[in-house]
Amino acid sequence: MAKADPFLETDAEAIRLAKTLLRTARFGALATLDADGAPLATRVAVATDMDGAPLILVSALSAHTAALAADPRCSLLVGEPGKGDPLAHPRLTLKARAERLERGTIGAAHAERRYLNRHPKAKLYAGFADFSFFRLEPEGGLLNGGFARAYKLKREELLAEGTVSAALLEIEQRAVEHMNEDHADAVENYATAFAGAEAGNWVLTGIDPEGIDLAKGDEARRVFFDAPLKDASEMRPVLVAMAKKARGG
Repeated sequence: MAKADPFLETDAEAIRLAKTLLRTARFGALATLDADGAPLATRVAVATDMDGAPLILVSALSAHTAALAADPRCSLLVGEPGKGDPLAHPRLTLKARAERLERGTIGAAHAERRYLNRHPKAKLYAGFADFSFFRLEPEGGLLNGGFARAYKLKREELLAEGTVSAALLEIEQRAVEHMNEDHADAVENYATAFAGAEAGNWVLTGIDPEGIDLAKGDEARRVFFDAPLKDASEMRPVLVAMAKKARGG
């Protein structure tokens, strides 16, 4: 008798949940292979690149940094347990290969900018010579959405659709700063109207083709656009339309 497949068919809801877990993660459990070949699990602070791939900032003194240098294969578990049974809360296990982003490259600059937007206190040590940014290139994922809700996800189901335009990368930081400095009320309305969050000093931490990331202290929320941005020129009209909709309740 064949065993029943424990995984459900991956649908849009599962993909949305997996992306939300990635985009809102403040930290994760990073699993690597130690020098002796044994599994090694450590905690790391997490941000995401514009396409959704996780970004980490690690010290050369850390055991996991040496492990990644020897073998880039790794796994990242994200999803905060909250109240009650920790196994009743959604979590995502990502299979990935770690890529060190060399200082002075465009990729490293974008990673640093997005990571520090998410973890501003890291500015104290991000520039230290023994710290490096790594991008965890997803190869697939296992999503547990709760009891009897298990899914397998492919790389393309974890990352933003299509390619991220250079123009969007170029204007993102200016847009984030402009919204936080000049339109803080709209940012707060995004959080309350679209993410069900309580009012407060919410800030934008990132804008990507599929949505926006918001933070208030240790809280994080994800708001998806109705449709992915096809071009950087669509960003402003979409944010304005969202602000009007949120203001209207």
